[in-house]
Amino acid sequence: MDGAWRITWHLCVLVGLVVLYLGAASLLSLVSVRVGFDLWDGIDPFLPPDRRPFLGAVELAHRAFAVDALRQLFLAALVLGGAWWRDRVGWRRRLALERERPNGMRPVALLAILLVWPLLHIAWVTGTAELFGASFGQHVRLSPFMSQAAVAAWLVYLSVMAPMAEELLLRGEAFARARVALGPAGAILVTAVIFAAAHISTWGLARPVSLLPLALALGWLRWRTGRLWPGIALHGWSNLALVTYLLWPP
Repeated sequence: MDGAWRITWHLCVLVGLVVLYLGAASLLSLVSVRVGFDLWDGIDPFLPPDRRPFLGAVELAHRAFAVDALRQLFLAALVLGGAWWRDRVGWRRRLALERERPNGMRPVALLAILLVWPLLHIAWVTGTAELFGASFGQHVRLSPFMSQAAVAAWLVYLSVMAPMAEELLLRGEAFARARVALGPAGAILVTAVIFAAAHISTWGLARPVSLLPLALALGWLRWRTGRLWPGIALHGWSNLALVTYLLWPP
């Protein structure tokens, strides 16, 4: 019973830590965008809602994207800063930014995974969307209000910023904590479930189910290679491949 309580306690602390990081990053990004954009547009950030000017669809879209992008930057900074504050010598190794043991995977095997996995990811996500009757796995269109620069920034966000921040949090900090209490297999499973659960949306369980295989693969790569970078690369490449497939003209 003591072992079960200890594992339960570690899981609760782990989930609480992830929620805390995500909440702090979201709050910082919302405040930064609200104050920064208002000052840029000559608006008093402290005006009551009934006195605020109408912003328009384009301005609201720009602010929404800025919130998403800054959330990832703040999240990465918080995780890196927290790891450095706890261990100023070994924080890179804790987050798997430095190799903690010899790479357990041959380069050709890693390259094969990076090339093949996005195809499997596309098939699984689109199949899951069809099974659940969700629209996220069907052909989509970008907003007509997005300029070429905005599209480029959005692709960088999907393929670089979001994967790096999410992997630092889950396969970096969360994985290191979970492995102490649960071992490698438990850490892979727990971080995968947290990653999937964080993507619950109006589609219910469809989106988490569609991301669970990717989450498990990322955790396995983190354990097998002892490094975070292969997971970041696979995460970003999978995102980019899926978006390219969904945006491709039918």
